[in-house]
Amino acid sequence: MQSRWWSCGIRPVAWTWTWSLAVIGAWCIPANEGALAGGIDIAAHWMTDLKEGVCLIGFWFNHEHCCWTSNETTFQERDRCPQWKSWAELIAGASEGPFAYVVNYLMYLFWALLFSFLAVTLVRAFAPYACGSGIPEIKTILSGFIIRGYLGKWTLIIKTITLVLAVSSGLSLGKEGPLVHVACCCANILCHLFTKYRKNEAKRREVLSAAAAVGVSVAFGAPIGGVLFSLEEVSYYFPLKTLWRSFFAALVAAFTLRSINPFGNSRLVLFYVEFHAPWHLVELAPFILLGIFGGLWGAVFIKANIAWCRTRKTTRLGHYPIIEVLVVTAVTALMAFPNSYTRMSGAELISELFNDCSLLDSSQLCGYKQPSNTSETSVDNSLADRPAGEGLYTALWQLALALIFKMLITVITFGMKVPSGLFIPSMAVGAIAGRLLGVGMEQLAYYNHDWLIFRGWCSPGADCITPGLYAMVGAAACLGGVTRMTVSLVVIMFELTGGLEYIVPLMAATMTSKWVADALGREGIYEAHIRLNGYPFLEPKEEFEHSSLAVDVMRPRRGDPALAVLTQDGMTVGEVETIVESTHYSGFPVVVSQESQRLVGFVLRRDLLISIDNARKRQDGIVSASKVVFTEHTPAQPPEAPPPLRLRGIMDLSPFTVTDHTAMDITVDIFRKLGLRQCLVTHNGRLLGIITKKDILKHMAQIANRDPDSILFN
Repeated sequence: MQSRWWSCGIRPVAWTWTWSLAVIGAWCIPANEGALAGGIDIAAHWMTDLKEGVCLIGFWFNHEHCCWTSNETTFQERDRCPQWKSWAELIAGASEGPFAYVVNYLMYLFWALLFSFLAVTLVRAFAPYACGSGIPEIKTILSGFIIRGYLGKWTLIIKTITLVLAVSSGLSLGKEGPLVHVACCCANILCHLFTKYRKNEAKRREVLSAAAAVGVSVAFGAPIGGVLFSLEEVSYYFPLKTLWRSFFAALVAAFTLRSINPFGNSRLVLFYVEFHAPWHLVELAPFILLGIFGGLWGAVFIKANIAWCRTRKTTRLGHYPIIEVLVVTAVTALMAFPNSYTRMSGAELISELFNDCSLLDSSQLCGYKQPSNTSETSVDNSLADRPAGEGLYTALWQLALALIFKMLITVITFGMKVPSGLFIPSMAVGAIAGRLLGVGMEQLAYYNHDWLIFRGWCSPGADCITPGLYAMVGAAACLGGVTRMTVSLVVIMFELTGGLEYIVPLMAATMTSKWVADALGREGIYEAHIRLNGYPFLEPKEEFEHSSLAVDVMRPRRGDPALAVLTQDGMTVGEVETIVESTHYSGFPVVVSQESQRLVGFVLRRDLLISIDNARKRQDGIVSASKVVFTEHTPAQPPEAPPPLRLRGIMDLSPFTVTDHTAMDITVDIFRKLGLRQCLVTHNGRLLGIITKKDILKHMAQIANRDPDSILFN
């Protein structure tokens, strides 16, 4: 009866406590990331506006918030208010004129250089891993490779601070990729609070997969797209239970971000658009054309960026990261300031390009000639197609220059020693190209209503073409060409707009972009950077189509020294320490004896060193002559012998093994799905050799007629 009471009473209490801790952890990770993302958004917006002026009623207000409470704004100049002063007004006492322009220009350059200098200095001094996007390294970590310190607390703190500085400096980069890294840092730190995740690497990877979904969720305000992004682009292994947990985490993060309301408009998404006119079947042709452009841009960008990053790694340029960042920042600021579309932040530019013109818009992109008949206005405050005016022509020239500038400067910027994401710059390039094409189609339809392709669906005075929709499709196409995302990208763009009827154009452009980009190069930007940095990563999307066997890839090869192994009860502490010190392997197989070579288990180098060191310090009698025992029962020892050191507890009793005749395509699949770092090869239970992920990558390079020794694993 007492036994039943114990099993039905005390044990459920313990289980409930464990479950409660898990729920707390599941809430903490996305909530923390949502709060961090909200803080980053608010700080980046304020510091970006700080380059142009300051708010007199509170320096912590950005331009938009400063003018919210003002009663002196006008419809034509809704962003002008007495409370907000430009630097020229504060320093020179004038808002217009050549001198005021020069003052604003110099202050813009000063703040950009200051922000970028602080960002690169903090990264270099405190957290070198805080630079870059972080997604290539997250993919590598989720594949089973450990990069110590990459998800640590210092990386989290420095990346959060420097991300704000880098985005505010005006460099052609975004915060979306780094937010995935920040989310994974939060998850990894919180995993250390729970024994279940601290001691189980597979469980920790599941949490990191959910954290990657959280990062995209708070970056775009797209929780479903974030889950699909983690499934499609980042995660190596994504079981069904991780799917709903990632969904829950993305939901909590989105709810937290919505509660903070960083954009000040009570909306969750980064770009909110609302199109009124439906698309027509004929428009699939220009949408596919945008997909072709996105694929070409993606392939060219990857090749150019990798070539530039390789030059940085192999020349003296890589020795001066601070000077490189400052020079690129200076060039960016000097060239960006004269053009209003390059001066604004990437997110603001994309939002402007996605915008659908209405009667209340005073943007240059809506600079059409006024209709002679005021009845030429459709419902929902939208406007019918109209001829382009001088304002629109000026905007188109500025956009064309901005397109060339963004394409060139992004190649150089991505990969510098500051946090740098690629989502926003890629989307900006596509949105500019899409808006230019959309305006061209709009004017073509306006002046040629009688053409066969427009007849029947685009009558005079109708709202036929939506240039903002073309910008959205172009943004998806270019981002897809660079990253090779498909399903998750379409869902993210759908969540941004909320329009179900635009899924088909997005799908058509995204798939076209991927096909074109894959025809010119199989790797996406993240896979290309993984290969550039020498990370041991097996691409899960590629098939292994060679008929080799495990015995062809394993080590030791013929003529190589014998495999370094430990015996279960025949070695002393001194002999084990000698083997460990004379090799650099991450682990050692344990066999019955040197003669039989029958496999018993596998022990990690790190666990072995820690256990021996602790035993020497805390266990009496442990000396170099002490026997190291991996068996369950200690064998008989001579009376004068020192006490043995039992290490069975640190040994993996069921290491992953394959037989010598296992096909390599099966072995590669095992490595991919389980995220293995090594696998032992046996024959009838007898140890023959070991296969590591690096061995597989070198074998694949040899099959592709590349020099295996040229592959570096940093």
